Amino acid sequence: MVTSSPLTRCRQARRGMLTTELIIAISMVSIAVLPIGLGLLGEQKLCRAYYHRAVAMEIVDGELEVLAAGEWQAFPQGTQRYAPRAEAARHLPRGRFELGINGRHVRLAWHPERPDRGGAVVREVTLP
Repeated sequence: MVTSSPLTRCRQARRGMLTTELIIAISMVSIAVLPIGLGLLGEQKLCRAYYHRAVAMEIVDGELEVLAAGEWQAFPQGTQRYAPRAEAARHLPRGRFELGINGRHVRLAWHPERPDRGGAVVREVTLP
């Protein structure tokens, strides 16, 4: 019959405690890092939405300046889709540009398909 010595049992107990402490430490680090990672994903999504909104504002502002300079007269009265000439429009998510002309009031807007993609951008001008 083989019996283990007290020294061997002590080493086994220490190994078991070390493994337990290691598992607890890894769990604590995981619990601390997981919310930070999820927060970073949320921040990334928000930054992307801000980027899309900034690009849409630049396009709408530039196109409205061209329209206000006299280009609006080439379009019929009412609301219609508008195709911007800006190359940056390909960086936008799916959406649509709308041009509305009511008398001398010109309105240009960009509406994304999903509202979490930066939101709508609307600019209006009343011409003299």
